Amino acid sequence: MYMKSLITITAILLAVHTNAQTSDSAVLFRLPNVDVNGGRNWSNDTIRYQYNQMKHYVTTILPYLQAATAMMDELNRLEQDPSISKRQRKSFINQKEDEMKQRFETEIKQLNETQGVLLVKLIARQSGENIYGKMEEYKTTFYALKWQAWARLHGFNLNRRYDPYDEPILEHIMQSLGYPLPAKYGEYEARLTTY
Repeated sequence: MYMKSLITITAILLAVHTNAQTSDSAVLFRLPNVDVNGGRNWSNDTIRYQYNQMKHYVTTILPYLQAATAMMDELNRLEQDPSISKRQRKSFINQKEDEMKQRFETEIKQLNETQGVLLVKLIARQSGENIYGKMEEYKTTFYALKWQAWARLHGFNLNRRYDPYDEPILEHIMQSLGYPLPAKYGEYEARLTTY
């Protein structure tokens, strides 16, 4: 199938090339973008296992990620509304926090440390914002410092923006699951040649 297409395109290009030499017009072909996904050649079983484990973790935390990003989008919209007072905003934040606790507290407590760190990274990815800054803005500085200390003890920094170039495996997994990088990051081309 592909060979027939390739031969047809080559024949058309050769015909256009021979006609272009005798005339002064050129033909432009725009071909659609094609995603090529094939089987990966893993350099060893450990890397394959780590990739599959991370993909499993990401699929486990996706419902929490979707709920958190929806809530952050709602809070950002509320923040832009000039008719909302600071007290109303604080009340709304507390209401949303209680609602999220009721829905997800037992499941989130069952996540392991790696899943928790991935959840925080993916929330930062989807929102395009610094998690520490948002905690400080929505809650208090002490609250943000408490969670920053916990994160630092576990090898993670909340006061850092998500960088897709630092997380190529995670980025590949998210894009393969149908979550493209948000427009806030501009152009990004995954460079996953080493994995």
